[in-house]
Amino acid sequence: MKHFDAITTVEEIEADAVKLKEIARAVNTETWEDRANAQGARCKFGDGGVCCRICHMGPCRITPKAPRGVCGADAHAMAARSYLRAIAAGTSSHSDHTREILFILRQASPDSPWKIRDEQKLINLAKEWGVATENRDIYEIGREVAEIGLQQFGKTDGHQIFVSRAPAERQKVWAEQDMLPRAIDREVVTALHMTHMGNSSDVEALLRQGFRTALSNGWGGSMMGTEFTDILFGTPTVRQTEGNLGCLEKDMVNIVVHGHDPAFSEMMVMASHDKDMLDYARSKGAKGINITGICCTANEVTMRHGVRIAGSFLQQEDAVLTGAVEMMCVDVQCIFPSLTQLCECFHTKFVTTSPIARITGAIHVNFEIATAFENAKEVMKMAIDNFPNRKQDMVNIPATKQEATIGYPLEQIIGHLDTITNSHVDTKGSYGPAIDAIKAGVIRGAVGIVGCNNPRVRPDYSHFEIMRELLKNDILIVATGCAAQVGIKTGLLQREARQLCGAGMRRVCDLLNIPPILHMGACIDNSRILRLVCSIAEQWGVNTTQLPIVGCAPEWMSEKAVSIANYCMATGIDVYLGVEPQVHGSDVMMDWITNKQRDIIGAALTISSDPHTLVKNMIDGIEAKRTALGI
Repeated sequence: MKHFDAITTVEEIEADAVKLKEIARAVNTETWEDRANAQGARCKFGDGGVCCRICHMGPCRITPKAPRGVCGADAHAMAARSYLRAIAAGTSSHSDHTREILFILRQASPDSPWKIRDEQKLINLAKEWGVATENRDIYEIGREVAEIGLQQFGKTDGHQIFVSRAPAERQKVWAEQDMLPRAIDREVVTALHMTHMGNSSDVEALLRQGFRTALSNGWGGSMMGTEFTDILFGTPTVRQTEGNLGCLEKDMVNIVVHGHDPAFSEMMVMASHDKDMLDYARSKGAKGINITGICCTANEVTMRHGVRIAGSFLQQEDAVLTGAVEMMCVDVQCIFPSLTQLCECFHTKFVTTSPIARITGAIHVNFEIATAFENAKEVMKMAIDNFPNRKQDMVNIPATKQEATIGYPLEQIIGHLDTITNSHVDTKGSYGPAIDAIKAGVIRGAVGIVGCNNPRVRPDYSHFEIMRELLKNDILIVATGCAAQVGIKTGLLQREARQLCGAGMRRVCDLLNIPPILHMGACIDNSRILRLVCSIAEQWGVNTTQLPIVGCAPEWMSEKAVSIANYCMATGIDVYLGVEPQVHGSDVMMDWITNKQRDIIGAALTISSDPHTLVKNMIDGIEAKRTALGI
């Protein structure tokens, strides 16, 4: 194995960004950094969660002289209501994404661009849900399963069907605590109703609904999203890719797909391989078509096609600033409205494709399920036609990029573990070898690192510092979302990065031929992490709360992250945050989320904006769980 000296530091990534910001100033436009600086000091009331805009008697804010709003709500009620509303919004975003995937599966057929790529996963799911499979057309099975999935959003009775996948101990906790998630839409509506003016002001009641709403995401919307995306587009497998802005090409039509819903980006990838499209690109003077991705849409298409990643959330403007992007084509979530003005400073076309994300000034091409491939070719032709308009004197593509090994859903992890022979027990198809490694201390534990970038902390730095320290301490990392992309950009997802690990992790990586950080997908795929943790707990014979496995979101910023953190904690997984939720104006809320809720669900938050403090807390927490298990 070659010596690993190819790491890209955060400082090098920042140096590229500084040069691109100079271009922004030269064309008299702004970036997220300019807008963040213009905001000045954050509003202390909003930051603490003690500003209430729920009704129109206010807005009301809590001060020593005014400890209650007009209706009598105090700081604790205001902070808890805001927190629950964030969980509801995050749950809505992931679950609505899934609803669209189910609509597509319902229309899939051999004659449409929508094919069922993983038939075995569909058959397995159909059997799990009690759907007949013998002597039936696979698309007929798909339609019936899709209908059952859609029922999970609005059924009048019962609970989320995937709750049965959770360990019996967790199901018992949820039942006893009245947290079993019902219909997804019902939980969101209940959360919004509870927080309407004149309803709940009790912190515990609001937090309990927060857990139930979040569980309808993690064990409902998100879990279905992952399953059905795999069924439609294929379960990811290990493959090679590259990451960072250096993936843009000077002599090709560069199209950046950005957002979270993989449906339209799948069609764009298909169109980029179409002979007519390739010939048309060459007729315009380009050598070919280069699809790259930003944010979680990038994670989706790289896991299934090896499409290269141009960057993470806060690099979406940087991609345009290279002057080499013919089109930024977006679907939903995490898209800056500023892209409209920025693209006007260059030749870049900015195209929206979803009615959920309509942005003033953008070109809108409505993505229709029935005409998806034609829509994609229409958009691609627009990008190709734009190639001759590129201003060569404004092209400045950073050279920085890194190779990465990606594609580790549960099936792939099990496949790697099956290569290990256990002399005492047949562990084929199980997590037995991983459990043995943890018990022996070869691996001290595992951390799921997830989430976004956030201007409130130094972008990428916390992710990078925490990843390096965990690997040095023999702790396995699984990653999703923009956190995974930091690992890709810095080179930590190369197999050779095992040389940065402690002796134990290095041996495991050598044995399994894996990188020390396993890329598990987009942020909706955090449900894969839930299933991984729960499967290990069941096979080990312990509760999820006992495992030396934790979650971490060092740079989170979205409401989706609040929902994710809460469904992880409700599943018994401690979560470590590098950005504080906007609730610290209530000491009661802070005590609940960092301490008191352990009495209900067995897990809580630990918060520190210093990555070195946060990673020490994680390691200490993992070691404490090892000690409690006697290992």
